[in-house]
Amino acid sequence: MLESLVRAGLGLVLALQNLGEGLRPVMQFFTFLGTEEFIMLAMPAVYWCVDAALGLRLGLLIMFSASVNSTAKVLLHLPRPYWVSMQVHPWSTETSFGAPSGHAQNAVVIWSTLASHWRTRLAWAGAIFLIFFISISRLYLGVHFPFDTLLGWVLGLLVLGAGWLLTPLPAAWKRLSSGKRAALLLALVLLLVVIGSGSVMYTAATWRPPQAWRATLVQNAGQAEWDPLSVKPFFSTGGAFLGLAWGWLWLTRRGGYQARGTAVECLKRYLVGLAGTVLLWYGLKVVFPDALTLSAMSLRFVRYALVGWWVAGGAPALFVQWGWARME
Repeated sequence: MLESLVRAGLGLVLALQNLGEGLRPVMQFFTFLGTEEFIMLAMPAVYWCVDAALGLRLGLLIMFSASVNSTAKVLLHLPRPYWVSMQVHPWSTETSFGAPSGHAQNAVVIWSTLASHWRTRLAWAGAIFLIFFISISRLYLGVHFPFDTLLGWVLGLLVLGAGWLLTPLPAAWKRLSSGKRAALLLALVLLLVVIGSGSVMYTAATWRPPQAWRATLVQNAGQAEWDPLSVKPFFSTGGAFLGLAWGWLWLTRRGGYQARGTAVECLKRYLVGLAGTVLLWYGLKVVFPDALTLSAMSLRFVRYALVGWWVAGGAPALFVQWGWARME
């Protein structure tokens, strides 16, 4: 029933693709604004050079949103357009399920958070523009149905709502010691990882992907890699969330961090901080095994946690020590 509802939007996907392949570079640019690589490039810049509290909030919301999105994808296990129709051009390919759209969901979270920080009409106009075109790009490229996008928008708003409800932090949290805060954050992250991994195990035990999907995506896109029932996203987002939160706690005990500075200071922070991020992210990816074993997933969790800790704690502490930034 739900799959039939999803496929009802196939006509819009085909209509967008019929606008011509000339729009493809533009749509791929908007799609890039929702990728993990862009988030790795942009989110630390907000934290290091604009406003540390805003950057932390943004990073934690993005990681929580990604975890919610991955869990929803697995539980719904719905196809992408180019998996079910040879009429759809696979101008982009993905290995995960289709609904909800992670790009649409994260676009709502990221750009609404930034717009609500600056609170100007121009900021909100820019946010709405980017949310719309990032979402439309996914339909044009053939990787999402309209239903996927709409559901992504709804979940994005729910994630924002949860974030706003928890701000300011409850008084009980403020009374806790740093050790207890760290332990509670670890428990929360492990809960998210268990829920996500449990959704994969449940779906794998109760559902089998139609052979027609695999045959169509191989014939249509030549896509050999296809792993929609993977636990990797949950260990990645969980590790990054914990690393960001623990990095912030560690940094506040050392005096905090003030993002304001000269243009030269900000440029030096960004270049050095980004170099460390890339070294940890890509370097440890080469060193650590890439397998679906508990030890490999644990190392994946550690890898993303180290990246998050570097962004929120290690790099800012280094900036302060080198005189490129000041304590809060």
